[in-house]
Amino acid sequence: MQQKNKSANENYIHSLANIIKSHRRNIKKSMYLISAESSIGKTSWREIEQGMRKDINLSTFCKIAEGLEMQPYELLKELSDSLGKDFNFTDINI
Repeated sequence: MQQKNKSANENYIHSLANIIKSHRRNIKKSMYLISAESSIGKTSWREIEQGMRKDINLSTFCKIAEGLEMQPYELLKELSDSLGKDFNFTDINI
């Protein structure tokens, strides 16, 4: 069970980081600009985008989505889709 949670955590963090980075690049914003516009510290944004941040609270998640010019539900849906049908958010242990 613990190995399953570790794997789920790694998949979740890696997938979210890749989605954020991809969207930021698609909208052609630097990490400095998007973090400033989103009221998220540059270091925090970098840690999230590199998969170093293991826990993101809801308000930060919403700020990230806003910075990426999308709704939070769209970001969550994309994350859910990238993780696949076998993934369950209750499997993560943050």
